This record gives sequence, structure tokens and C-alpha cells, in this order.
Amino acid sequence: MISLSNIHVRLPSLAGEVHILRGVDLTLGSSEAVAVVGPSGSGKSTMMMVLAGLERASDGRIEIAGHDLTSMDEDALALFRRDNIGIVFQNFHLVPTMTALENVALPLEFVGRRDAFNLAGEGLAQVGLSHRLTHYPAQLSGGEQQRVALARACAARPRLLLADEPTGNLDGDTGQAVMDLLFQMRDRLDMTLLLITHEPRLAERCDRVIRMADGQIVDPRLATAAAAE
Repeated sequence: MISLSNIHVRLPSLAGEVHILRGVDLTLGSSEAVAVVGPSGSGKSTMMMVLAGLERASDGRIEIAGHDLTSMDEDALALFRRDNIGIVFQNFHLVPTMTALENVALPLEFVGRRDAFNLAGEGLAQVGLSHRLTHYPAQLSGGEQQRVALARACAARPRLLLADEPTGNLDGDTGQAVMDLLFQMRDRLDMTLLLITHEPRLAERCDRVIRMADGQIVDPRLATAAAAE
């Protein structure tokens, strides 16, 4: 499903070039759930952004479902991301001037679905928010906002779901409820899941746990375990 080969990310700064990713190799199987853990600044979020096509790798090759992302221009990347990748961020990233229903319908409208609002309503029902369709983000709790974000990420039935600290801004019970929903959606839609988290309990729910430090995967054997099985 996913292959990262010798991925480097280098960015310029006033103090000189900063090497954020240092030769990352990673393979994920179809429908596999993989947790990425490690200290802040270890490169976890940058690796996810590279996978999403939101940040360019300086060197290396990225393949998702047989498509080479490193050869795509920005327009092609946007179309591929629209059709294949869902993303859930720590800070929700909902459009504040849109209702919950409109936020979830947005990616469906981008792909030209005439039934976008019907599907968005069904998606919100699946995360327990049928009673919040017309509410704006500011009228929702943090847990409700993250459930809207999850429904939006899954609306177009992506092959790959990326989740970057999805419970980071939530209390324990609310975070647990959101993660239960995330894994339920992953199972229902048969998606590959890459989850970045600092919480060991969440990481343990995945098929594999990858640890990063200083822009590298600490134990290379874990990065290719799925391919070897």
C-alpha cells in the first residue's frame, strides 16, 4: 500500500540547512494500522506531511497504491490526496464559517458528488452527531469538533487515513471515545491507518509501533515488518 524509500527532508534556515528526515524507509500493508511514536521534533509529523503530499521530500521515493508521489506536480498531488487520503489533525482544522454538515460535505463536493449533503449527514450520524448538523465549530465541544473532522476525513472513503495526535487537545474520556470511533471507521472502510501519538495505550491498539528519533526510524526491522510477513 505505502512505501517510503530513503526519504530526506532538508529545509533552509538562517543558521544553515536543517535536516529533518534522514533516510526514512517505511512499508505499510493494505488495511494495516501503524502507530508512530517518538519525542517532539523527531520527524513524525513531517513524515506524515510528506505522505500526504503536503510537503516535498528533498530526496527519496514515495509510493502509495502504486502511484509515485515524488513524480507528481502540485495539481496531481492535490487530486490524488482528494481521492485517496484522509487526514485528522490535533487542532481539528474545521472551516469556522461552515456548519458541521457543510464541513463534512466539502470534500464530497470537491469530487463532484451530487449527494454530498446526504452522505455528509450519514457520516455525522456514524460519529454520533446527527443532532449537531447545523452547528458551527464554535458551538461544538472539542470532542465534537474532532468527530466532525473524523467524519470529514472519511467522507470520500480514502484508502489511507493519517491521524496526527488526534486526541492531543482532548481530555482522557473524550479522547478515548474519539479513538474508538477512529478505529471503528478504519475497520468499516478497510483503510490503512498511520497514527502519530504520544499515548502508549493508543499505540498498542495498532498492528505495529514505529519509533522515531532525530529524523530516523530507530529500529529499521519494525519499518518493514509487514513486507516480510
